[in-house]
Amino acid sequence: MPPGRPATRRLVTNENDENSSTRMTRAKAAALDVDVNAPPTKPTLQSKKPATTTAANGRRRAALGDVTNAGKVEVTEGKKAATAKTGLVSKAAQPTGVQKPRATTTRTALASKEAAKKTEVKRAGSGSGAIGASSTKRKVATTTVKQDKIAEEGEPVRKKVHTLVESEKVVEVANDENAKVDSVTEKVSQPEPAPQEKHKYPPGVKDLDSEDLDDPLMAAEYANEIFEYLRDLECESVPNPEYMAHQDDLEWKTRGILIDWLIEVHTRFHLLPETLFLAINIIDRFLSEKVVQLDRLQLVGITAMFIASKYEEVLSPHVANFVHVADDGFSEQEILSAERFVLSTLDFNLSYPNPMNFLRRISKADNYDIQSRTIGKYLMEISLVDHRFMAYRSSHIAAAAMYLSRMILDRGPWDETLSYYAGYTEEEIEPVFLLMVDYLARPVIHEAFYKKYASKKFLKASLLTRQWAKRCAPELGITDTKLSLDELEP
Repeated sequence: MPPGRPATRRLVTNENDENSSTRMTRAKAAALDVDVNAPPTKPTLQSKKPATTTAANGRRRAALGDVTNAGKVEVTEGKKAATAKTGLVSKAAQPTGVQKPRATTTRTALASKEAAKKTEVKRAGSGSGAIGASSTKRKVATTTVKQDKIAEEGEPVRKKVHTLVESEKVVEVANDENAKVDSVTEKVSQPEPAPQEKHKYPPGVKDLDSEDLDDPLMAAEYANEIFEYLRDLECESVPNPEYMAHQDDLEWKTRGILIDWLIEVHTRFHLLPETLFLAINIIDRFLSEKVVQLDRLQLVGITAMFIASKYEEVLSPHVANFVHVADDGFSEQEILSAERFVLSTLDFNLSYPNPMNFLRRISKADNYDIQSRTIGKYLMEISLVDHRFMAYRSSHIAAAAMYLSRMILDRGPWDETLSYYAGYTEEEIEPVFLLMVDYLARPVIHEAFYKKYASKKFLKASLLTRQWAKRCAPELGITDTKLSLDELEP
């Protein structure tokens, strides 16, 4: 019987699997120099170290490149695995297979960072081909960290340099401990505009503009200044009242016929009242400068209406419409050529203070009475057909028209408020007022003008005023009313 095999010893090769074992043979015992006959002794278990391999350069690498080997725990036989607090160690402290070369940076030296800031090259802006957006974002992201680090180290935070640009003066305030607060808020002293003084009204005059302060279309804050400017501008737009003396082929009668025809054209085109007044003013100013033949007078009139409609109207009639109303007596090219000639003669100055503006101003003091204002419009247009009104200003004619209209309708006296907003007293209005009554008391010679205001739309103003004038003219000292305006001696 062969001798029995010596008792074999079970070796634990994996502390996590105690059931796994190997048989010890004599060959293995000889190789391991182990006495197989010796009584088995319990070996002392040691903590397992992570298996490492040695690279050619002598640097130790983690087995299988497992970066979590540092987080494993030591296990002893029969004991519960003890957990090691290795999770607080960053991966940068563990020996990994590949290590990236990283520059060592410190946050303790503030002066070095400030020096690096100064020497940093400013990148070009957008469109220059340089890419500088990423560096800018990193600066913004690290600003808070830098400020916190500086505060922790106890160093004072330096102030930034402020630049105040006012009135082309730059005030630079540096970080200086002795700098005063006044130097930071230094500003260039500029003269402040004086507060606008409230307009003073004479005694007994009501302030009618204050009720329109909430309406921006009324421009109530500047109403008084606007009309003062218009009264100053009237002197520049008054034509020569005696220009017919140097006109060889023209007379005041022919002018009246032209104006009456233009009133008919104005009514047919449904144009604004301002357009008619401006057209007549252009004609008189042009005839004051140039000598015109009789066969070209109608061309001057239709051209003046064409210019005024382009200046005043929102949608002015086409030049072909004016050719048509002139019975094709002139071509479009002739009207356009005459337009250039008239405008160059007037130096392109169309700043004419329209009587309608002053009539609306006076009507404000009249509480916007529609009847008195409608009759006032008719009385104002008398100044267009009657050449005797040419020497008077637009504001003067508007004041006389409203004065006579209120007298016809018996609206009361010409009080201080009306006198202030009209700009004329009763004594100043009287000469123009008597001329209007004289025209109304005489026979009708301007048919188109008379028929226009005989309609119900204009409250039959021409009929009403002529009835009143024939009745009241003798009381005002006007007795010779049998002759028409054309029959009067110039």
